[in-house]
Amino acid sequence: MRTTTRFSETMLGTVSLDGHERSIRLDLDVETDELLRPWRTVHAKAKGRIRVTGLTDDSTVTADLEISPLKRRRIRYRLSFNAGGRRLTLDGWKSVTALRPVASMTTLPFTLHEEDGTRAGTGTLRFPLSTSLVPFLRSFRFPRQAAQVAVHSAPRWNGENGRTEVWYTTLTDPLTGTGIWLHHEVVAPTDGSPPFAHGWVAAFPRSRPPQYARFGPQPWGKPRDGFLTDDVHALPDRLAGAVEDFSWELTEHGTQAPLFTFPAWSWRHALLPAAQMLPSGRSTYTGTFRFGTTTLSLTDAPGASARIYGHGNARRWSWLHADLGDGDVLEVVAATSMRPLLRSLPPMVFLRLRRGTTIWPRRAERTAVGWAGWRRFRADLGLPSWTVTGRAGLRRIRVEVTQPAQHTLSLKYEDPDGSIAVCSNSERSDARIVLEQWRGGWRTEAEWTLNGTAHAEVGHR
Repeated sequence: MRTTTRFSETMLGTVSLDGHERSIRLDLDVETDELLRPWRTVHAKAKGRIRVTGLTDDSTVTADLEISPLKRRRIRYRLSFNAGGRRLTLDGWKSVTALRPVASMTTLPFTLHEEDGTRAGTGTLRFPLSTSLVPFLRSFRFPRQAAQVAVHSAPRWNGENGRTEVWYTTLTDPLTGTGIWLHHEVVAPTDGSPPFAHGWVAAFPRSRPPQYARFGPQPWGKPRDGFLTDDVHALPDRLAGAVEDFSWELTEHGTQAPLFTFPAWSWRHALLPAAQMLPSGRSTYTGTFRFGTTTLSLTDAPGASARIYGHGNARRWSWLHADLGDGDVLEVVAATSMRPLLRSLPPMVFLRLRRGTTIWPRRAERTAVGWAGWRRFRADLGLPSWTVTGRAGLRRIRVEVTQPAQHTLSLKYEDPDGSIAVCSNSERSDARIVLEQWRGGWRTEAEWTLNGTAHAEVGHR
Protein backbone atom coordinates (compact mmCIF):
# COMPACT_ATOMS: atom_id res chain seq x y z
CA MET A 1 0.00 0.00 0.00
CA ARG A 2 1.54 3.32 -1.06
CA THR A 3 0.37 6.90 -0.57
CA THR A 4 0.11 9.03 -3.70
CA THR A 5 -0.69 12.71 -4.27
CA ARG A 6 -3.31 14.36 -6.46
CA PHE A 7 -3.98 18.02 -7.09
CA SER A 8 -5.35 20.38 -9.71
CA GLU A 9 -3.62 23.49 -11.05
CA THR A 10 -4.63 26.39 -13.31
CA MET A 11 -2.18 28.78 -14.96
CA LEU A 12 -2.78 31.78 -17.22
CA GLY A 13 -0.45 33.72 -19.50
CA THR A 14 0.57 34.67 -23.01
CA VAL A 15 2.40 32.99 -25.87
CA SER A 16 4.15 34.44 -28.90
CA LEU A 17 3.35 32.14 -31.84
CA ASP A 18 3.31 32.72 -35.60
CA GLY A 19 3.95 36.41 -35.09
CA HIS A 20 0.95 36.87 -32.81
CA GLU A 21 0.69 37.39 -29.05
CA ARG A 22 -2.10 35.17 -27.75
CA SER A 23 -3.66 34.43 -24.38
CA ILE A 24 -3.14 30.92 -23.04
CA ARG A 25 -4.74 28.93 -20.22
CA LEU A 26 -3.63 25.55 -18.87
CA ASP A 27 -5.74 23.39 -16.51
CA LEU A 28 -4.16 20.19 -15.22
CA ASP A 29 -5.16 17.33 -12.91
CA VAL A 30 -1.88 15.94 -11.59
CA GLU A 31 -1.18 12.56 -10.00
CA THR A 32 2.11 11.28 -8.60
CA ASP A 33 3.15 7.66 -8.05
CA GLU A 34 4.24 8.42 -4.49
CA LEU A 35 3.71 10.91 -1.71
CA LEU A 36 4.83 14.37 -2.78
CA ARG A 37 7.91 15.32 -0.76
CA PRO A 38 9.50 18.75 -1.55
CA TRP A 39 13.02 17.56 -0.69
CA ARG A 40 12.88 14.73 -3.24
CA THR A 41 12.42 14.53 -7.00
CA VAL A 42 8.94 13.19 -7.74
CA HIS A 43 7.62 12.41 -11.21
CA ALA A 44 3.96 12.88 -12.03
CA LYS A 45 1.47 12.38 -14.83
CA ALA A 46 -1.24 14.88 -15.66
CA LYS A 47 -4.31 15.24 -17.84
CA GLY A 48 -6.03 18.46 -18.69
CA ARG A 49 -6.99 21.18 -21.10
CA ILE A 50 -5.09 23.91 -22.92
CA ARG A 51 -6.69 26.93 -24.55
CA VAL A 52 -4.89 29.35 -26.85
CA THR A 53 -7.04 32.23 -28.08
CA GLY A 54 -7.87 31.93 -31.75
CA LEU A 55 -5.85 28.76 -32.16
CA THR A 56 -6.93 25.75 -30.06
CA ASP A 57 -9.05 24.37 -27.25
CA ASP A 58 -7.63 20.89 -26.64
CA SER A 59 -9.12 18.93 -23.72
CA THR A 60 -7.04 15.78 -24.38
CA VAL A 61 -3.74 17.07 -23.04
CA THR A 62 -1.39 14.66 -21.27
CA ALA A 63 1.67 15.95 -19.44
CA ASP A 64 4.79 14.78 -17.62
CA LEU A 65 5.97 16.72 -14.58
CA GLU A 66 9.22 16.62 -12.64
CA ILE A 67 8.58 18.12 -9.21
CA SER A 68 11.87 18.87 -7.46
CA PRO A 69 11.65 22.30 -5.75
CA LEU A 70 14.51 21.71 -3.28
CA LYS A 71 16.73 18.97 -4.70
CA ARG A 72 16.97 20.31 -8.27
CA ARG A 73 15.28 23.66 -7.61
CA ARG A 74 12.82 23.32 -10.46
CA ILE A 75 9.35 22.10 -11.43
CA ARG A 76 9.38 21.04 -15.07
CA TYR A 77 6.36 20.65 -17.35
CA ARG A 78 6.33 18.87 -20.70
CA LEU A 79 3.12 18.34 -22.65
CA SER A 80 1.85 17.97 -26.21
CA PHE A 81 -1.35 19.30 -27.74
CA ASN A 82 -3.14 19.76 -31.06
CA ALA A 83 -3.30 23.24 -32.56
CA GLY A 84 -4.92 23.82 -35.94
CA GLY A 85 -3.65 20.59 -37.49
CA ARG A 86 -0.23 20.88 -35.86
CA ARG A 87 1.16 18.90 -32.95
CA LEU A 88 3.03 21.22 -30.60
CA THR A 89 5.06 20.41 -27.50
CA LEU A 90 5.28 22.79 -24.55
CA ASP A 91 8.46 22.48 -22.49
CA GLY A 92 9.37 24.70 -19.56
CA TRP A 93 10.09 24.86 -15.85
CA LYS A 94 9.68 26.99 -12.79
CA SER A 95 13.17 27.85 -11.47
CA VAL A 96 12.79 27.89 -7.70
CA THR A 97 14.96 30.40 -5.83
CA ALA A 98 15.15 31.35 -2.15
CA LEU A 99 15.40 35.05 -3.00
CA ARG A 100 12.02 35.11 -4.81
CA PRO A 101 10.19 32.01 -3.55
CA VAL A 102 6.64 33.08 -4.42
CA ALA A 103 7.42 34.54 -7.85
CA SER A 104 9.67 31.64 -8.84
CA MET A 105 7.12 29.01 -7.74
CA THR A 106 4.29 30.67 -9.67
CA THR A 107 6.02 31.63 -12.95
CA LEU A 108 6.50 29.13 -15.78
CA PRO A 109 8.47 30.34 -18.83
CA PHE A 110 8.20 27.86 -21.70
CA THR A 111 9.11 27.12 -25.29
CA LEU A 112 6.88 25.58 -27.98
CA HIS A 113 8.32 23.08 -30.47
CA GLU A 114 6.95 21.54 -33.66
CA GLU A 115 6.90 17.75 -34.07
CA ASP A 116 10.30 17.85 -35.80
CA GLY A 117 11.83 19.78 -32.90
CA THR A 118 11.76 23.17 -34.59
CA ARG A 119 11.17 26.05 -32.22
CA ALA A 120 7.70 27.50 -32.80
CA GLY A 121 7.24 30.09 -30.07
CA THR A 122 7.77 31.16 -26.47
CA GLY A 123 5.58 32.26 -23.63
CA THR A 124 5.01 32.53 -19.90
CA LEU A 125 2.33 31.00 -17.68
CA ARG A 126 1.59 32.28 -14.18
CA PHE A 127 -0.30 30.82 -11.27
CA PRO A 128 -2.82 33.53 -10.21
CA LEU A 129 -2.68 33.50 -6.42
CA SER A 130 -5.74 35.70 -5.93
CA THR A 131 -8.15 33.39 -7.76
CA SER A 132 -6.49 29.97 -7.82
CA LEU A 133 -4.70 29.49 -4.50
CA VAL A 134 -7.72 28.34 -2.47
CA PRO A 135 -9.02 25.86 -5.13
CA PHE A 136 -5.44 24.62 -5.57
CA LEU A 137 -4.99 23.89 -1.86
CA ARG A 138 -8.46 22.32 -1.56
CA SER A 139 -7.74 19.99 -4.49
CA PHE A 140 -4.95 18.10 -2.73
CA ARG A 141 -5.71 14.46 -2.00
CA PHE A 142 -3.42 11.73 -0.67
CA PRO A 143 -5.05 8.42 -1.64
CA ARG A 144 -3.46 5.13 -0.69
CA GLN A 145 -3.35 3.26 -3.98
CA ALA A 146 -1.18 0.21 -4.12
CA ALA A 147 -3.59 -2.49 -4.14
CA GLN A 148 -6.80 -0.55 -3.73
CA VAL A 149 -8.32 -2.28 -6.73
CA ALA A 150 -7.09 -5.66 -5.49
CA VAL A 151 -8.49 -5.03 -2.00
CA HIS A 152 -11.94 -4.18 -3.29
CA SER A 153 -11.90 -7.03 -5.82
CA ALA A 154 -11.23 -9.72 -3.21
CA PRO A 155 -14.21 -11.97 -2.33
CA ARG A 156 -16.42 -10.71 0.51
CA TRP A 157 -18.49 -13.84 1.18
CA ASN A 158 -17.60 -15.30 4.58
CA GLY A 159 -19.71 -18.45 4.66
CA GLU A 160 -23.10 -16.97 5.53
CA ASN A 161 -26.21 -18.41 3.91
CA GLY A 162 -28.50 -16.15 1.91
CA ARG A 163 -25.85 -13.95 0.31
CA THR A 164 -24.99 -12.93 -3.24
CA GLU A 165 -21.77 -11.38 -4.50
CA VAL A 166 -21.17 -9.87 -7.93
CA TRP A 167 -18.21 -8.70 -10.02
CA TYR A 168 -19.32 -7.02 -13.25
CA THR A 169 -17.59 -5.07 -15.99
CA THR A 170 -19.04 -2.89 -18.74
CA LEU A 171 -17.11 -1.14 -21.49
CA THR A 172 -17.43 0.34 -24.97
CA ASP A 173 -15.18 -0.33 -27.95
CA PRO A 174 -14.39 3.20 -29.22
CA LEU A 175 -13.81 1.98 -32.79
CA THR A 176 -16.96 -0.06 -33.45
CA GLY A 177 -19.29 1.24 -30.73
CA THR A 178 -19.84 -2.31 -29.47
CA GLY A 179 -20.82 -2.53 -25.82
CA ILE A 180 -19.52 -5.40 -23.65
CA TRP A 181 -20.97 -6.81 -20.43
CA LEU A 182 -19.22 -9.37 -18.21
CA HIS A 183 -21.21 -10.57 -15.20
CA HIS A 184 -19.70 -12.85 -12.54
CA GLU A 185 -21.80 -13.91 -9.55
CA VAL A 186 -21.64 -16.10 -6.46
CA VAL A 187 -24.85 -17.26 -4.74
CA ALA A 188 -25.00 -18.78 -1.27
CA PRO A 189 -28.55 -20.24 -0.98
CA THR A 190 -30.63 -19.54 2.11
CA ASP A 191 -31.33 -23.26 2.59
CA GLY A 192 -27.69 -24.00 3.35
CA SER A 193 -26.89 -25.62 0.00
CA PRO A 194 -23.29 -25.21 -1.21
CA PRO A 195 -22.53 -21.84 -2.84
CA PHE A 196 -22.21 -21.77 -6.61
CA ALA A 197 -20.63 -19.48 -9.20
CA HIS A 198 -22.24 -18.50 -12.49
CA GLY A 199 -22.62 -15.56 -14.85
CA TRP A 200 -22.74 -14.48 -18.46
CA VAL A 201 -20.98 -12.53 -21.17
CA ALA A 202 -22.79 -10.29 -23.66
CA ALA A 203 -21.96 -8.16 -26.69
CA PHE A 204 -24.05 -5.26 -27.96
CA PRO A 205 -23.04 -4.55 -31.58
CA ARG A 206 -24.05 -1.31 -33.23
CA SER A 207 -26.03 -2.88 -36.09
CA ARG A 208 -27.18 -6.24 -34.65
CA PRO A 209 -29.22 -7.47 -31.68
CA PRO A 210 -27.32 -8.26 -28.47
CA GLN A 211 -25.70 -11.70 -28.17
CA TYR A 212 -24.90 -13.53 -24.93
CA ALA A 213 -23.77 -16.80 -23.38
CA ARG A 214 -24.06 -18.09 -19.81
CA PHE A 215 -21.46 -19.98 -17.80
CA GLY A 216 -21.84 -22.15 -14.69
CA PRO A 217 -23.14 -23.01 -12.27
CA GLN A 218 -19.95 -24.37 -10.75
CA PRO A 219 -18.86 -25.01 -7.16
CA TRP A 220 -17.36 -21.90 -5.54
CA GLY A 221 -13.89 -22.28 -4.07
CA LYS A 222 -13.42 -18.68 -2.85
CA PRO A 223 -10.13 -17.66 -4.49
CA ARG A 224 -8.02 -14.98 -2.84
CA ASP A 225 -8.04 -12.24 -5.47
CA GLY A 226 -11.39 -12.13 -7.26
CA PHE A 227 -13.72 -14.37 -9.26
CA LEU A 228 -12.17 -17.57 -10.56
CA THR A 229 -13.75 -20.66 -12.16
CA ASP A 230 -12.54 -23.23 -14.66
CA ASP A 231 -13.66 -21.13 -17.64
CA VAL A 232 -13.75 -17.52 -16.46
CA HIS A 233 -11.41 -15.21 -14.52
CA ALA A 234 -12.18 -11.74 -13.13
CA LEU A 235 -9.04 -10.65 -11.30
CA PRO A 236 -7.97 -7.11 -10.30
CA ASP A 237 -6.10 -6.41 -13.55
CA ARG A 238 -7.19 -9.24 -15.85
CA LEU A 239 -10.45 -10.47 -17.35
CA ALA A 240 -10.41 -13.72 -19.31
CA GLY A 241 -12.74 -16.48 -20.35
CA ALA A 242 -14.10 -18.82 -23.01
CA VAL A 243 -17.83 -19.64 -23.13
CA GLU A 244 -19.56 -21.12 -26.20
CA ASP A 245 -18.61 -18.83 -29.12
CA PHE A 246 -17.31 -16.05 -26.82
CA SER A 247 -13.72 -15.65 -25.70
CA TRP A 248 -11.88 -12.70 -24.21
CA GLU A 249 -8.50 -11.75 -22.80
CA LEU A 250 -8.41 -8.21 -21.40
CA THR A 251 -6.11 -6.25 -19.14
CA GLU A 252 -7.78 -3.67 -16.92
CA HIS A 253 -6.16 -0.40 -15.87
CA GLY A 254 -7.93 1.55 -13.15
CA THR A 255 -7.42 5.27 -13.71
CA GLN A 256 -9.22 6.67 -10.66
CA ALA A 257 -9.73 6.20 -6.95
CA PRO A 258 -12.59 3.97 -5.78
CA LEU A 259 -16.11 5.37 -6.12
CA PHE A 260 -18.62 4.39 -3.44
CA THR A 261 -22.09 4.69 -4.95
CA PHE A 262 -23.59 3.68 -1.62
CA PRO A 263 -22.10 5.08 1.62
CA ALA A 264 -18.62 3.67 2.14
CA TRP A 265 -19.61 2.34 5.58
CA SER A 266 -22.39 0.26 4.00
CA TRP A 267 -19.84 -1.49 1.80
CA ARG A 268 -17.29 -2.06 4.54
CA HIS A 269 -19.76 -3.35 7.13
CA ALA A 270 -22.61 -4.83 5.02
CA LEU A 271 -25.28 -3.01 7.04
CA LEU A 272 -27.74 -2.47 4.18
CA PRO A 273 -29.65 -5.17 2.25
CA ALA A 274 -27.06 -4.66 -0.51
CA ALA A 275 -24.35 -2.21 -1.51
CA GLN A 276 -22.50 -1.37 -4.72
CA MET A 277 -19.13 0.30 -5.40
CA LEU A 278 -16.46 0.71 -8.09
CA PRO A 279 -12.86 -0.29 -7.19
CA SER A 280 -11.85 2.37 -9.76
CA GLY A 281 -14.34 5.03 -10.84
CA ARG A 282 -13.10 4.70 -14.41
CA SER A 283 -10.96 2.06 -16.10
CA THR A 284 -9.56 1.30 -19.53
CA TYR A 285 -9.36 -2.11 -21.21
CA THR A 286 -6.87 -3.46 -23.71
CA GLY A 287 -6.89 -6.87 -25.38
CA THR A 288 -9.07 -9.10 -27.53
CA PHE A 289 -12.80 -9.88 -27.34
CA ARG A 290 -14.36 -12.42 -29.74
CA PHE A 291 -18.00 -13.36 -30.32
CA GLY A 292 -19.24 -15.42 -33.25
CA THR A 293 -17.17 -14.42 -36.27
CA THR A 294 -16.33 -10.98 -34.87
CA THR A 295 -13.00 -10.13 -33.24
CA LEU A 296 -12.51 -6.81 -31.46
CA SER A 297 -8.99 -5.56 -30.76
CA LEU A 298 -9.39 -3.13 -27.90
CA THR A 299 -6.96 -0.39 -26.92
CA ASP A 300 -7.79 1.73 -23.87
CA ALA A 301 -11.51 1.10 -24.26
CA PRO A 302 -13.35 3.12 -21.57
CA GLY A 303 -15.53 1.44 -18.97
CA ALA A 304 -15.57 0.33 -15.35
CA SER A 305 -15.82 -2.68 -13.08
CA ALA A 306 -18.15 -2.72 -10.09
CA ARG A 307 -18.92 -4.86 -7.08
CA ILE A 308 -22.18 -5.78 -5.36
CA TYR A 309 -22.60 -7.60 -2.05
CA GLY A 310 -25.86 -8.26 -0.27
CA HIS A 311 -28.82 -10.52 0.38
CA GLY A 312 -30.15 -10.57 -3.20
CA ASN A 313 -31.65 -8.36 -5.85
CA ALA A 314 -33.93 -5.42 -5.18
CA ARG A 315 -37.68 -5.43 -5.77
CA ARG A 316 -37.05 -3.05 -8.67
CA TRP A 317 -34.05 -1.03 -9.65
CA SER A 318 -32.22 1.02 -12.27
CA TRP A 319 -28.50 1.53 -12.83
CA LEU A 320 -26.37 3.84 -14.97
CA HIS A 321 -22.66 4.18 -15.60
CA ALA A 322 -21.85 7.17 -17.81
CA ASP A 323 -18.32 8.05 -18.93
CA LEU A 324 -18.68 11.81 -19.49
CA GLY A 325 -15.22 12.42 -20.97
CA ASP A 326 -12.18 14.22 -19.52
CA GLY A 327 -12.17 11.67 -16.68
CA ASP A 328 -15.65 12.68 -15.44
CA VAL A 329 -18.06 9.86 -14.57
CA LEU A 330 -21.61 9.50 -13.28
CA GLU A 331 -22.82 6.43 -11.39
CA VAL A 332 -26.48 6.03 -10.44
CA VAL A 333 -28.35 3.28 -8.60
CA ALA A 334 -32.04 3.67 -7.77
CA ALA A 335 -33.70 0.77 -5.97
CA THR A 336 -36.60 -0.40 -3.84
CA SER A 337 -35.64 -3.03 -1.28
CA MET A 338 -37.34 -6.39 -0.77
CA ARG A 339 -37.45 -5.79 3.00
CA PRO A 340 -41.05 -5.74 4.33
CA LEU A 341 -40.90 -2.18 5.67
CA LEU A 342 -39.14 -0.82 2.57
CA ARG A 343 -40.76 -2.58 -0.39
CA SER A 344 -43.70 -0.16 -0.56
CA LEU A 345 -41.48 2.95 -0.68
CA PRO A 346 -40.44 4.77 -3.87
CA PRO A 347 -36.97 3.91 -5.22
CA MET A 348 -34.11 5.22 -3.11
CA VAL A 349 -31.52 7.05 -5.22
CA PHE A 350 -27.74 6.82 -4.86
CA LEU A 351 -25.99 9.21 -7.28
CA ARG A 352 -22.30 10.07 -7.51
CA LEU A 353 -20.91 12.57 -10.03
CA ARG A 354 -17.12 12.73 -10.18
CA ARG A 355 -15.70 15.81 -11.93
CA GLY A 356 -11.93 15.98 -11.79
CA THR A 357 -11.00 15.30 -8.18
CA THR A 358 -14.34 16.30 -6.63
CA ILE A 359 -17.48 14.22 -6.05
CA TRP A 360 -21.00 15.66 -5.87
CA PRO A 361 -22.91 15.33 -3.62
CA ARG A 362 -20.17 15.06 -1.02
CA ARG A 363 -21.90 12.24 0.85
CA ALA A 364 -23.75 9.32 -0.73
CA GLU A 365 -26.46 9.47 1.97
CA ARG A 366 -27.49 12.89 0.65
CA THR A 367 -29.21 11.54 -2.45
CA ALA A 368 -30.84 8.64 -0.61
CA VAL A 369 -32.44 10.31 2.42
CA GLY A 370 -32.41 13.97 1.36
CA TRP A 371 -31.50 17.08 3.27
CA ALA A 372 -33.97 19.75 4.38
CA GLY A 373 -36.72 17.68 2.81
CA TRP A 374 -37.57 14.02 2.15
CA ARG A 375 -36.92 12.65 -1.33
CA ARG A 376 -34.89 15.48 -2.77
CA PHE A 377 -33.77 12.87 -5.32
CA ARG A 378 -36.42 10.94 -7.25
CA ALA A 379 -36.41 8.15 -9.81
CA ASP A 380 -39.11 7.43 -12.37
CA LEU A 381 -38.36 3.91 -13.59
CA GLY A 382 -39.57 2.32 -16.80
CA LEU A 383 -38.62 1.20 -20.28
CA PRO A 384 -37.45 2.27 -22.76
CA SER A 385 -36.81 5.49 -20.80
CA TRP A 386 -36.28 6.40 -17.16
CA THR A 387 -35.21 9.51 -15.26
CA VAL A 388 -33.53 10.59 -12.05
CA THR A 389 -33.77 14.15 -10.74
CA GLY A 390 -32.48 15.72 -7.58
CA ARG A 391 -31.00 18.67 -5.74
CA ALA A 392 -28.22 19.02 -3.17
CA GLY A 393 -27.03 22.40 -1.95
CA LEU A 394 -26.92 24.93 -4.77
CA ARG A 395 -26.91 22.32 -7.53
CA ARG A 396 -29.53 20.16 -9.14
CA ILE A 397 -29.33 17.45 -11.76
CA ARG A 398 -31.56 15.75 -14.29
CA VAL A 399 -30.60 12.40 -15.78
CA GLU A 400 -32.60 11.05 -18.74
CA VAL A 401 -31.78 7.53 -19.93
CA THR A 402 -33.11 5.71 -23.00
CA GLN A 403 -32.46 2.00 -23.56
CA PRO A 404 -33.32 1.29 -27.22
CA ALA A 405 -35.36 -1.92 -27.53
CA GLN A 406 -33.10 -3.30 -30.29
CA HIS A 407 -30.05 -2.87 -28.02
CA THR A 408 -31.58 -4.18 -24.78
CA LEU A 409 -31.07 -7.68 -23.40
CA SER A 410 -33.33 -9.21 -20.71
CA LEU A 411 -31.92 -11.91 -18.43
CA LYS A 412 -33.05 -13.66 -15.25
CA TYR A 413 -31.33 -13.50 -11.87
CA GLU A 414 -31.79 -16.13 -9.16
CA ASP A 415 -31.74 -14.90 -5.57
CA PRO A 416 -30.38 -16.96 -2.67
CA ASP A 417 -33.97 -17.89 -1.70
CA GLY A 418 -34.65 -19.17 -5.23
CA SER A 419 -36.89 -16.28 -6.30
CA ILE A 420 -36.40 -14.79 -9.76
CA ALA A 421 -35.73 -11.22 -10.85
CA VAL A 422 -35.39 -9.96 -14.42
CA CYS A 423 -33.03 -7.25 -15.62
CA SER A 424 -33.14 -5.42 -18.94
CA ASN A 425 -29.63 -4.26 -19.74
CA SER A 426 -28.24 -2.14 -22.57
CA GLU A 427 -24.58 -1.32 -23.07
CA ARG A 428 -25.61 0.95 -25.96
CA SER A 429 -27.92 3.30 -24.07
CA ASP A 430 -28.42 7.01 -24.65
CA ALA A 431 -28.25 9.52 -21.81
CA ARG A 432 -28.69 13.24 -21.34
CA ILE A 433 -27.39 14.77 -18.11
CA VAL A 434 -27.94 18.41 -17.14
CA LEU A 435 -26.26 19.89 -14.06
CA GLU A 436 -27.49 23.30 -12.93
CA GLN A 437 -26.30 25.76 -10.29
CA TRP A 438 -28.32 28.37 -8.39
CA ARG A 439 -27.02 31.89 -9.02
CA GLY A 440 -30.10 33.96 -8.33
CA GLY A 441 -31.79 31.54 -10.73
CA TRP A 442 -31.02 28.09 -12.11
CA ARG A 443 -28.24 28.24 -14.72
CA THR A 444 -26.72 25.33 -16.64
CA GLU A 445 -23.29 24.50 -15.25
CA ALA A 446 -22.60 21.45 -17.44
CA GLU A 447 -24.47 19.29 -19.92
CA TRP A 448 -23.56 15.92 -21.40
CA THR A 449 -25.16 13.87 -24.16
CA LEU A 450 -24.18 10.23 -24.69
CA ASN A 451 -25.31 8.45 -27.84
CA GLY A 452 -24.95 4.69 -27.55
CA THR A 453 -22.12 4.83 -24.99
CA ALA A 454 -24.07 4.87 -21.70
CA HIS A 455 -24.33 1.62 -19.73
CA ALA A 456 -27.79 1.16 -18.18
CA GLU A 457 -30.17 -1.36 -16.69
CA VAL A 458 -33.70 -1.65 -15.30
CA GLY A 459 -34.72 -4.61 -13.12
CA HIS A 460 -37.99 -5.85 -11.67
CA ARG A 461 -39.74 -8.82 -10.12
